[in-house]
Formats: sequence, structure tokens, C-alpha cells
Amino acid sequence: MAGGLFMGAAVAALLTAALPAHNPSTGFDDPPPDKIVIKVATVNGSGCPKGTAAVAVSADNTAFTVTYSDYLAQAGGNSDPTAFRKNCQLSLLVHVPQGFTYAIASADYRGFASLQPGARGTQRASYYFQGSPNTEYRTHPFAGPYDDNWQATDETDWAQLVYAPCGVQRNFNINTELRVSAGTSSDEVSFMTMDSTDGDISTVYHLAWKECPKN
Repeated sequence: MAGGLFMGAAVAALLTAALPAHNPSTGFDDPPPDKIVIKVATVNGSGCPKGTAAVAVSADNTAFTVTYSDYLAQAGGNSDPTAFRKNCQLSLLVHVPQGFTYAIASADYRGFASLQPGARGTQRASYYFQGSPNTEYRTHPFAGPYDDNWQATDETDWAQLVYAPCGVQRNFNINTELRVSAGTSSDEVSFMTMDSTDGDISTVYHLAWKECPKN
């Protein structure tokens, strides 16, 4: 999808440093050699009750995965009136090797949807750094009848990547949301999950790297 996950006046300032060699086979910059550490500062939301979300970093430091086990929105039939919308906000503390900074280049979401004729489902995500006024949203709609796995990808144009400020620790925030509307099938249950066949959803966020300006 064209467009950046983060946009605004800060882009020009954050892209003044030269990028390291680009690896065309992966689409992302080579990660720094030292290990990054990603910790969950807070997890809040009806789609990620306590103990149902976890974060893991890939072995090559180019991505991290957020796994959920209780993320489901539903409407229609005997559904709870408040169940039509579920969300989860992750606040991540990212430690990177000295002299480097990072941006989110793309995000892959997967799940399952069972939408009756006339029902609709929506997956939405927003991304921003703590203290930044720039928040960008991506929305993916689904229409019933639908009874299958779903997948959505948010991508960023390379020139529009917005990187974390160099030399400053800023939490990275990701807010995801699922919505379901029963529409004309209000007597039947429609639902949408970020889920997979084994009961967990793995949302992968791909990292891009650049070197910070030298002092």
C-alpha cells in the first residue's frame, strides 16, 4: 500500500542521515550487528487481556512478532453489545545499538473472519512514537459473506519512513482494532479475529535501520 505509516514535517529532519547499504533481496536495510531488545512497557485493551499478548524478536533483528491469544470482535445473534469492537494498544520500549535508529517499514496482520451476508468487518492500526504529534492510520475492510482466513499488510514507501529520534529513548506505540457490524444479518453471529489455526495470531512488524548522525 502506498504511503507511509508515519508522515509529517519531521520526515525531512529524520532522513538527513545517510542510510547504510540497502539489501534489495529483503527490501530492508541490513540490521546492526548487535542484538536489539524489545520490551512491552504496557499492554492495554479489550483485545489483549493481561497475559494474552507476547513479543518476540527475530533472530536477524529485522522484525518482531506480537502474538495474541484472545482477540475477537463479534456482532449479531446473542453477542454482547460491547463485543463489536476490540482493540489493543502496545507501548514498546526498544533498545537499539549505539549509533543506530529504526523505523517500522511494514506490518503483516492475519486472522480469521466469519461474516454473514450484509455484515462487515474492519481491521485498523495506528503507529506513533511517544511524544510525536504524527499518527498515521491504516484501515482494511472486509464484507460478508466471508468465511475464511484474512491477511492485511501495511507498507511504507522507503522515502517516507520516519525514524525514532537519535539519542533519545521514545516508546513506540501500536494501536490495533477489530470492528464487526452485523448489518442486515443481525439475527446471526458474525465475528472477526486476529487468530490462526493454533489459536494464536502472529502480527509481524518489519524494521528498517539507519545510522545516526555523528556528533
